Amino acid sequence: MDTKAVICVVGTEEYSLPIGNVISIEKLEEITPIPHLPHFVLGIVKIRGELIPVIDLKSILYNEKSIQDENVRLIVLQTETLNIGVVVQEAKEILDVPKDSFKEVGLLAYSKTKFFSGVVNLEERLITMIDPNILVSSLEGIKDIKEYMDEKKSE
Repeated sequence: MDTKAVICVVGTEEYSLPIGNVISIEKLEEITPIPHLPHFVLGIVKIRGELIPVIDLKSILYNEKSIQDENVRLIVLQTETLNIGVVVQEAKEILDVPKDSFKEVGLLAYSKTKFFSGVVNLEERLITMIDPNILVSSLEGIKDIKEYMDEKKSE
């Protein structure tokens, strides 16, 4: 069975996020910064009345800040831990990923990329698949972020 994925650009590479985890794709509005959180957390945004922590995927993958321009998108993801917004340079398309194009990654043992679930090998493209649940649970300081968000919800 083919799976659907949102294809996004971070740096010069294409990444995919499973459509089942994607709540919405938004234009990047103003982000409220939060002090003392890890460098990849840009702050929080309010989307449809819900406070969502925003993380910079480029910062996690390449240790560089994303450049904010009109193509930048916020992909809101539902994960087992909490809902988060992921900043990407561009959300390109929703793609049907043929099962036979999916390859397991040899890098899975590499602790910094546990969240890469595989690579989609298409004729002209290689797209790295990201597992949002593993991504979020592997983030340093995610417990602090979750506690902060839970506090904000109860206010």
